[in-house]
Amino acid sequence: MQRILITGGAGFIGSATVRRFLEDGWRVTVLDALTYAGRRENLDGLDVELVEGDVCDTQCVNALVNSVDVVLHLAAESHVSRSIEDPFPFLRTNVIGTQTVLDACRRAGIERFVHVSTDEVFGSTEVPGGLGVDAGLRPGNPYAASKVAAEGVIWAARNTHNYRSMMVRCTNNYGPRQHPEKAVPSWILAAITHGAVPIHGHGDAIRDWLHVRDFAAGLHRVVEAGTPGLDYHFAGRAARTNLEVAEQVIALLGRGRVVHLQDRPGQDMRYALDDSTTREALDWAPTISFPRGLSETVAWYREARASGRIAQEA
Repeated sequence: MQRILITGGAGFIGSATVRRFLEDGWRVTVLDALTYAGRRENLDGLDVELVEGDVCDTQCVNALVNSVDVVLHLAAESHVSRSIEDPFPFLRTNVIGTQTVLDACRRAGIERFVHVSTDEVFGSTEVPGGLGVDAGLRPGNPYAASKVAAEGVIWAARNTHNYRSMMVRCTNNYGPRQHPEKAVPSWILAAITHGAVPIHGHGDAIRDWLHVRDFAAGLHRVVEAGTPGLDYHFAGRAARTNLEVAEQVIALLGRGRVVHLQDRPGQDMRYALDDSTTREALDWAPTISFPRGLSETVAWYREARASGRIAQEA
């Protein structure tokens, strides 16, 4: 049985990825600090070893890495607005944490270490079809800057130590178990709770939406068939303005109204990735359309809110 360590595995993307690897018979260990976004409940009923710990804890990370075959590094601080208010936790977890996990993997001889980054490292783009893996990095907010620095750690190890890790970037994930501070769940819960759905600015910022189960399947493909030393992009090819998505949420719920707020400082207007090489190399493509995925997501949050599993909106 193959063994994998998934850092941040109690979070939104992490817990979906844990489920995908369990389906394929892997033995899964999760390292998660269980702060506000990582929750034990996300792993309820799953046969995993959950270690509560910090990716910056060298002793803890070394011990776990030495007992697995593959490491998938998902642990990160990821909320842009929080990073604007206080960037230091982002620098610590996203940069120092990545360095700690990377060094442990390199010393342990882990041949498949996969670091998960984000489309936000490129900043806003108007390039038709999106940006490829070698595009220049222009982070537009502190969160994105911390992820650029984390990528720098990966590249430095490739150049200095010839450690051929793999790196993944993805567009906006959505689906069940996402923290209520994120866009889609915050809009759903706001519409359910009081009807006022908040949108930054005019809502004309464009994001590409990828269902979390499709991304988890993509990460599984990278581990199974990716080439060490290469980078991979995953996109949903379901670009929408924020206003369009909020209005679709309102339509699905049959209630709510959009309320426009002051735009977020440093707002990037459009993120877009070109994932054509990934689709060809890994034989991967999304299987969940955005209308279907959004409808299922709205239903999940509506039931979770009614049952008390989610107590309040973001």
